[in-house]
Amino acid sequence: MRTASGRRRFTFLRGLSAERIALLWLMAKGYRPLARRYAEAGGEIDLVMRRGGTIVFVEVKARGEMDLALTSLDEGKRRRIRRAARAWMARNPWAARSTFRADAVFVAPDSWPRHVPDAFGLD
Repeated sequence: MRTASGRRRFTFLRGLSAERIALLWLMAKGYRPLARRYAEAGGEIDLVMRRGGTIVFVEVKARGEMDLALTSLDEGKRRRIRRAARAWMARNPWAARSTFRADAVFVAPDSWPRHVPDAFGLD
């Protein structure tokens, strides 16, 4: 049986691994990284990526099963990502002419990562 601190460490390490998998998956699809684990304004964005004129704020969700991962992006998390995305945009005026989008990448063992473009709105 795991302790609470052991579970937190396991979850943290699984999240880091999932972020690396998502980063490589998106890079293989032509996205280029701008930031990892961007934290601002009470929120965090796992990956900020760019492909062409589009800047994508990516939330990575890892669970033991893909079905659990797909249902794990709740409204509270979306709200925090939106807040952090607005802060990122304000601190990076060079990107003002870009198109912005919020994507999600879901990761689970024994499954290919699932990239969902425009998973939720930023407004």
